[in-house]
Amino acid sequence: MEKLTPPEEEAMRIIWKTGEGVIKDYLEKYPAPQLPYTTLASIVKKLEHKGYVCSKRYGNTSVYSPRITEEEYKNKFLSGVVENYFANSYREMVTFFAKKQKISAKELREIIHLIENK
Repeated sequence: MEKLTPPEEEAMRIIWKTGEGVIKDYLEKYPAPQLPYTTLASIVKKLEHKGYVCSKRYGNTSVYSPRITEEEYKNKFLSGVVENYFANSYREMVTFFAKKQKISAKELREIIHLIENK
């Protein structure tokens, strides 16, 4: 599966939240300023081509729905980030964020608690 561009990721987040819908349904959920209808339709068509959404035709109307879950997407691409940027080590990734002060000691304790109490 191809990595999504930022506009595609934004559209997918809306599609995941909304579920099955037509372009107009997704457009209504966009934050201001809204995209033009044709721009969003083009993005959704690209998402369909990449295999992230599927569509059903009802007359002249296409109804779209996600083909993969948000969790599946996160799993695939976050694993790639860890593999490519942190030598396949989640420890290295957490260390990076701790050094950059992007994660607090409290959050680290919560993570440890999650690990210990699977």
